[in-house]
Parts: sequence; C-alpha cells; structure tokens
Amino acid sequence: QVQLVESGGGVVQAGGSLRLSCAISKRTVSTYAKGWFRQAPGKEREFVAAINWSGSTTHYADSVKGRFTISRDNAENTVYLQMNSLKPEDTAVYYCAADLQVATILKGYRYLDIWGQGTLVTVSS
Repeated sequence: QVQLVESGGGVVQAGGSLRLSCAISKRTVSTYAKGWFRQAPGKEREFVAAINWSGSTTHYADSVKGRFTISRDNAENTVYLQMNSLKPEDTAVYYCAADLQVATILKGYRYLDIWGQGTLVTVSS
C-alpha cells in the first residue's frame, strides 16, 4: 500500500514562510511525478504545483508563482513545497499527490488516485 505523508503545516503570519514535506513510503512511487494541491473551507480542491520524476520540470498555479517552490529528493523519497510571502488566502489543507505523469496531475485532482492525508496551513493577517 502506497502512503504519502505530509508534514510541516502550521500557523504563520502573513509574509512568513513554511516548508511542507511529503514522504513517500513505496520506492516505486518515489519516482512518480508529484503534485501539491490545496483545499480551503467550502472551496474545491485546487492545483498548486507539480514536479516531474527527475525534478527537471516544474509547474505552478498563477496564484503561487514566484512565491512557492516545489522540489524533490528521490534519494530521500520526499517532495517539498517551500512557501514564502504567505498570504491569508493561502490558508488551506495542503495535499500531496502522485501519478506516473505530470500531465495527469495538471489535469486536476479528479484524475488522481494517490493522495496523502493533508496538512493544515493557516496564515493570519
């Protein structure tokens, strides 16, 4: 059974930073493309960032471009999301997802089957 375990969420003031981690339990999935999504209360889950298996290609939602950075360490089976210049509107539960193809991640959350349990990020104004 594949497990994705997110960590690093918390409460931070606007303008602050957090780094989220997603640990992958199964080695074969560690080479999959990975993505971060978020879901605010009462809103649909939305794409945040994605990275291909090697880390050579990344994609970002317009709302986080220039502030968030996705990266991965395949030796450690971990994907990261560095979040800087946080805004109150970034408040959400952040989820890690995995798929063979980045293109599938970019299609949206409905196309994905492998998810973590989520970690809550709260940005206070």
